[in-house]
Amino acid sequence: MVNTLFLPELKEMLAENNTFELQEFCTALHPARTAEFMEGLEAGEAWKVLRHADLKLREEIFGYFPREKQVEVIESQDRAEVAELIADLPADDRVDLLHDVKTEVVEELLPLLPAHERREILRLREYPEDSAGGMMTTEVAMVDEEVSVRQAIDDLTRAAERLETIYYIYAVDHDQRLDGVVTARQLLTALKKPEMRVADLMETDLIYVEATADRNEVTNQVAKYDLHAIPVVDERRRLLGIITHDDVIDAVRQEATEEAQMSAAVEPLEEGYMQTSIVTLWWKRGVWLTVLFVTAMFTATALHHYEDQLSRWKWLVIFIPLIMGSGGNTGNQSATLIITAMTTGNVRLRDWRAIAWRELRVGLMLGGLLGVLGLILSWIQTRHEEQALKHRLWPLVVPLTLVLVVTCGAVSGSLLPLVFKRFGLDPSLMSNPFVAAISDILAIVIYMTVALTLLSAA
Repeated sequence: MVNTLFLPELKEMLAENNTFELQEFCTALHPARTAEFMEGLEAGEAWKVLRHADLKLREEIFGYFPREKQVEVIESQDRAEVAELIADLPADDRVDLLHDVKTEVVEELLPLLPAHERREILRLREYPEDSAGGMMTTEVAMVDEEVSVRQAIDDLTRAAERLETIYYIYAVDHDQRLDGVVTARQLLTALKKPEMRVADLMETDLIYVEATADRNEVTNQVAKYDLHAIPVVDERRRLLGIITHDDVIDAVRQEATEEAQMSAAVEPLEEGYMQTSIVTLWWKRGVWLTVLFVTAMFTATALHHYEDQLSRWKWLVIFIPLIMGSGGNTGNQSATLIITAMTTGNVRLRDWRAIAWRELRVGLMLGGLLGVLGLILSWIQTRHEEQALKHRLWPLVVPLTLVLVVTCGAVSGSLLPLVFKRFGLDPSLMSNPFVAAISDILAIVIYMTVALTLLSAA
């Protein structure tokens, strides 16, 4: 929600061009609070306020703007002034922001940037956005492994202002190959031996990712080893940059959002819900609703196939929603657990036999639990049905069906994500719709097969 508490006074300052008060407004609060008070301003008004802050503070406040306002400022304001701001942003934030800016605006801005920043932008833009290379910043604290502790600290002191973090200092050889890492604490503690080489102090058991690694691998490594940052290297292990914990948190949030959308059979939105056009929402939701509709037709066909039996034993109809829901819910549980385990690296394709055997046993246990409840419910619901009472095995129809349907749902729900992964498809997007469809069809077929077998035999 837009914070309008200070908005009238801020607009009045702008109208009067009150330089002193605007400068005080920019410096008095934390940059995040300053940006919050500016939410109600148009992009041009926000830029006029930012011009009263020095470049470093301007960049900090700008960093707390919503992405759509950042893009609007970049596209609408003086190119030279905007280029100065962009050049001061962290390398990874620069690239992410320019991904959303119109191509023609980017082409106008690039020549205005310093050559070093321009080369970095062009290099980083070559990596996919969800790869380690696309997430990294090139502003990394590194030192030659052969220098002394004193020399390393002197070098870092000169470079500290432009570095995003100096918690980890990476030691490289003359070819910039990553060989070790020391923490800032270790380096400062070692000052009692200032002539000690960094190579004698550094840890060589390194955790790193290649620039081509995907986002999931990065987040898994950082979470597994509880890192504040992780280095990014090329195929020759030359240090290219680092991915800091705040970028990992952003990636985790994005993954969680995408997983939630895909679990509901919605293709992930590239922008926020309010920024996505109605046509795009219609398409991304409509495609999978159509798939679900078509698969539901098969369920209707299965029901139609057993129309005569259902008209003969009408009491069977009342349990169809219960049985279909139990199979679908169990399948979705299994699919969600397997997709999550695949994401964290706990499950791999080669584990399919162990997964199937595990879900078979769990399915039988869950089916047994629901079968007992189904036995009680079916007896209560149909104890006065004359059609049912004619058959001595009628109480077993629902519980036995539940055992089989739940077991099939558990096994199919656990294996479908692996099948989709094997064929290069997205398990999160495709599993749940197909699990639901397959479970529904199996539920009808199993239910009617059990009913025909038991009621005909009785």
